[in-house]
Amino acid sequence: MKQKINAFDILNYTILALFVVITLYPFWYVIIGSFNDGLDYELGGVWLIIRKFTFANYIAVFNDNLLWIAFKNTILRTVIGTIVALIFTSMVAYAMSRRELKHKSFFRTVNMFTMFFSGGLVPFYLLVNIIGLYNNFLVYILPMMYSVYNMIVISSFFRNLPEEIRESAVMDGAREWTIWLKIYMPLSKAVLATVGLWIAVGHWNGYMATLLYTDKESLITLQYYLMRVIKDAAMPDGIDSGIVGQVTSKTISYAAIVIATIPIVCLYPLIQGQFAKGAVVGSIKG
Repeated sequence: MKQKINAFDILNYTILALFVVITLYPFWYVIIGSFNDGLDYELGGVWLIIRKFTFANYIAVFNDNLLWIAFKNTILRTVIGTIVALIFTSMVAYAMSRRELKHKSFFRTVNMFTMFFSGGLVPFYLLVNIIGLYNNFLVYILPMMYSVYNMIVISSFFRNLPEEIRESAVMDGAREWTIWLKIYMPLSKAVLATVGLWIAVGHWNGYMATLLYTDKESLITLQYYLMRVIKDAAMPDGIDSGIVGQVTSKTISYAAIVIATIPIVCLYPLIQGQFAKGAVVGSIKG
């Protein structure tokens, strides 16, 4: 039987189509700007299609050594930071999910307090200096090792796992470390994939740590590089004199944005597939 399309369906499809256009157009606008001749782009009118095609903007960006330093630091920060945060947060979440944890109410209160109140930017800056994290790569990793919200999410998932699984492991002589690592972690792929994606995006898009806690170009991150290119409106170092007349700071910034977005665009479908697979496994096992 053919499903009839009524006026309400047409209205929904129209609104969704408009939403898609509004969402995707900024990306398209940046892409066409990055491939357009810079001086021609400054004349205006480049809204939907490329008017004067050129690779000069990308050549200028790729010749900037600072971009590759930023890429390296951001990739290392994202990979290491996500793994470390997942391990540490899931360890705390496992402990907090156990009813027999001593002084559990105290730990819960302390954790909840830190969600709503913080020492502030200045005390944290002073702390970073005191413990030697200023101009240290670990300033990207250690402060994001633990999140109370992520701990609550993982802990809630752990509590929903069948208690019989843990009891069987205890009867077989398994210790808490073994139960957490070899039983709870494999059964929690869905929630770990979700939280891991949140953490990874936070690391990839982070620039405040670079802005506040470093002053070395060797520690620059990708988003800070983009912010500097866009804000300072300056030409990258090492730009070829042969393409100077084809680029502007704005079109170069568009090219840098596209380059910074490509890894996420390529990896997200793979991450989403792993997340969907983990969700199915987690729902069956749980």
